[in-house]
Amino acid sequence: MYNILVVDDEKEITDAIEIYLKNQNYNVFKAYDGREALEIFDKEEIHLILIDIMMPRLDGTSATIKIREKSTVPIIFLSAKSEDVDKIWGLNVGADDYITKPFNPMELLARVNSNLRRYTIFSPNNETKDSVLKIGGIELRDDSKEVFVDGEAVKITPIEYKILYLLMSNPNRVFSIDDIYEKVWKEPAYNPDTVTVHIRRIREKIEINPKEPKYLKVVWGIGYKFEK
Repeated sequence: MYNILVVDDEKEITDAIEIYLKNQNYNVFKAYDGREALEIFDKEEIHLILIDIMMPRLDGTSATIKIREKSTVPIIFLSAKSEDVDKIWGLNVGADDYITKPFNPMELLARVNSNLRRYTIFSPNNETKDSVLKIGGIELRDDSKEVFVDGEAVKITPIEYKILYLLMSNPNRVFSIDDIYEKVWKEPAYNPDTVTVHIRRIREKIEINPKEPKYLKVVWGIGYKFEK
């Protein structure tokens, strides 16, 4: 059974989400601010986090930054703000997905299921056949889900890994943003703008100069490719 941490300072929201998740046989932990969320995360085995952005004591973005220092667990932001700049900010600080309030319970469950599915596939505990992809100074080890740049290991999230794996395993092939979203998220392209944010984060980790990338390149008006 998966353990999901729900964090929101509005008790009515956490209670409602708890009902939805328990109906799907998920185990639920609840917190009402970022500090309480960190305390629970340190004590329990948490497989996914649903967290509000605006909260007292410690907000959702600050809590996410602290969690990302030690874990790649999927994090979905909940927020009443729907502007693209808010979504991009959330993804930049480490969130994997973003849901705008008020949300449809079926969409919430679909996002939870898809993020858990990707995290489970990514987990090193799962058996995978040995595979190494190497292009230039970038090496991807699929057995351990590790990425090395010029021999140095870099920290990478499950989503970033799957995007990089897709592009590196198809060198010089151009993928549209919708193609990348659908192949990585395994669902229709609901939030394709998230792909651009994740691509930017990958570049910051693997490129010497992210503004003039050597490997992960944009093909204007079409999409992205990993150049060999």
